Amino acid sequence: MDKLLIHGGLPLNGEIAVSGAKNAALPILCAGLLSAEPLRLKNVPALNDISTMRRLLQQMGVSVFDEGDGGMLLDSAGLNNPLAPYDMVKTMRASILVLGPLVARFGEARVSLPGGCAIGARPIDQHIKGLRAMGAEISVEQGYVHARAKRLHGTRIVTDIVTVTGTENLMMAAVLAEGETIIENAAREPEVVDLADCLNAMGARVSGAGSGCVVVRGVERLHGAAHAVMPDRIETGTYLCAAAATGGNIRLTRARPSNLDAVIAKLVEAGCEITREADAIRLEAPRRLKAVSVRTEPYPAFPTDMQAQFMAINCVAEGAAAVRETVFENRFMHAVELTRLGADIKIDSNVALVTGVPRLEGATVMATDLRASASLVIAGLVAQGETRIERIYHLDRGYERMETKLACLGANVRRAA
Repeated sequence: MDKLLIHGGLPLNGEIAVSGAKNAALPILCAGLLSAEPLRLKNVPALNDISTMRRLLQQMGVSVFDEGDGGMLLDSAGLNNPLAPYDMVKTMRASILVLGPLVARFGEARVSLPGGCAIGARPIDQHIKGLRAMGAEISVEQGYVHARAKRLHGTRIVTDIVTVTGTENLMMAAVLAEGETIIENAAREPEVVDLADCLNAMGARVSGAGSGCVVVRGVERLHGAAHAVMPDRIETGTYLCAAAATGGNIRLTRARPSNLDAVIAKLVEAGCEITREADAIRLEAPRRLKAVSVRTEPYPAFPTDMQAQFMAINCVAEGAAAVRETVFENRFMHAVELTRLGADIKIDSNVALVTGVPRLEGATVMATDLRASASLVIAGLVAQGETRIERIYHLDRGYERMETKLACLGANVRRAA
């Protein structure tokens, strides 16, 4: 099992390009199930989750062609097996996103209950509630969701909670439904907007994406299209945090700063100088950061996927800060590993009180989930001596060639078996 070895203490300086967004690419790959005509994608990141989704689609009868440099062509004309088996989806929660498209186009789906990061309960009851409201017959048996519908019909759906994958699943199901579907309390994330843009390029009629109310007017069929996946805002934020913690000066190209307002505001509060460009962002860090408190909330507020990274930078900032997690109930597992590097963190329920220390010391730590991995990398870049991060397969699920990109910025980091 691969490990990451980091010799810390070096500031990050230079320029790298941001990859395509994992959380946008995964639902867009599932959107390819909705049409018998080809969907050509650009800026698809090379990640383990993308590879898993690709294999999942292929076993359903979808032809997937790699066109190089982030290009991918999906041809679902041969779709013949609406099954998402447990052994293929146990590591990836996004697998549930095939449910809506399969029922909408094929009339049936059998999807294993998904896995993913161990960061708390993430039920799919809102997906099921919405599909039932659209006329699907659904049962959950032996760990599988089995859904059937001759044709879904439009309806009004009010989700009990804001759910990104729930919004995306219901939006994809609704594009081929008869009549109009209104999804209220919808997720507003930029990835939802990117999916809507792709669906509309395929001939769907989706409006309101990015607001709390999405309206979908069903059509008879979708056609082929071309779409470029948006830049990854969480990857962007992660590298900004890494540069901030190390006292660096970096420029990230192929970025979309407008999707990071809450994160950028906190980095400025910590003392960083941020320069926004149309498709790039630059950060220049002070000698030492100021501690900043954060509270996670659904977009456009501070993202839960950046909580661990900010905990890491607070570990070496001046002062103390409270990190409050309101989205997931089990997302502080990285705190224990950060304390192995010398961090001062006290946990009380869903609040972590982080008091900055002058320095961290390298040690062996274990990644517990995707974003926890990123926080340990940031801490390792700051720590004196060698930090050894084990179980980095989590990291490979969401960050494309991270060690290569960090090396381009001057970090002393390498992968080892």
